[in-house]
Amino acid sequence: MPEQRLDNHVITGKNVSIHKKALDQLIDMTDRITPADGRTPTIVPFLSIIRSSRETQRSTGVLTPSFCLILQGTKRLYLGQEIFHYSAGDYLASLIDMPASAQVIGATEESPYMGLRIDFTTQEIASVAMEAQIVTEPKENDLSAGAFIGKADAELLDIFFRLLKLIDKPKEVRFLSELIKREMIFNLLSGDFGHLFFQKVLFDQRADGVGKAIQWIKENYARSFTVEELAKSCNMSTSGLHHKFKAITTMGPLQYQKQLRLQEARRQMLSGPMGATMAALTVGYESPSQFNREYRRLFGLPPLQDIKALRKSSRAWGFEDS
Repeated sequence: MPEQRLDNHVITGKNVSIHKKALDQLIDMTDRITPADGRTPTIVPFLSIIRSSRETQRSTGVLTPSFCLILQGTKRLYLGQEIFHYSAGDYLASLIDMPASAQVIGATEESPYMGLRIDFTTQEIASVAMEAQIVTEPKENDLSAGAFIGKADAELLDIFFRLLKLIDKPKEVRFLSELIKREMIFNLLSGDFGHLFFQKVLFDQRADGVGKAIQWIKENYARSFTVEELAKSCNMSTSGLHHKFKAITTMGPLQYQKQLRLQEARRQMLSGPMGATMAALTVGYESPSQFNREYRRLFGLPPLQDIKALRKSSRAWGFEDS
């Protein structure tokens, strides 16, 4: 699996100093808000701070619709068969639920990994695109994955600066933060990565097509289906659905369903007293032995051993918090 690195928007000369200064300001503000490892919510409803003072193991989970800016440190994302490497000033945008795994690289107590996470919905993106009359067209004919890495510009860093300042203004935060969030979405839609941030095939889930198929599986992951049945319900050919589905999610429909099932079973076992057999049945498995095999293949340990290890280690904060 070749490792992918960003080569867009190379920052040179004076811009390097300006960019670094903006990141340093954000790091200082974030440090004052929380020194704690893990994911820390803020009074801004959709903003949380991610911090790790040590390198983490590769952690498997599901990316949810969000925008994550790295302020300091390095992270490695495993998406399908590709590995993406990104660091300070880069961001990861995920538009749909995407099974993936990630790892913080080289973090220490003196130089921790730090990031800011914005949660959003596809409806919010579509609303801004419609009101601002933004039209985005793919730069290539091929579909793009539902998660991608970009480079933050000065305007985007300034938006984060103003958002963090609101944390000291509790009376104003709820109203003003929503306005700033919409400005952030507008910035992303208007920039060089706008064609990736607003992919029509993912947003019109009421229409026939792959967006509808993805949404159906998310809502019905415990139900059995065939790719042929799913394609027919979306007025697509079986081969067409499989090709487009894999282009966006990096995997086929049945593999996508399986990973969602396993992630949900893991979440249920971790959050309560539910055993492996009940978790398997709850998420749609008819064979506990098949569940155990597939669980171990994805997470590296049998279900109960994995849950026990998670509860004993800091990995229990989970994929989204690493």
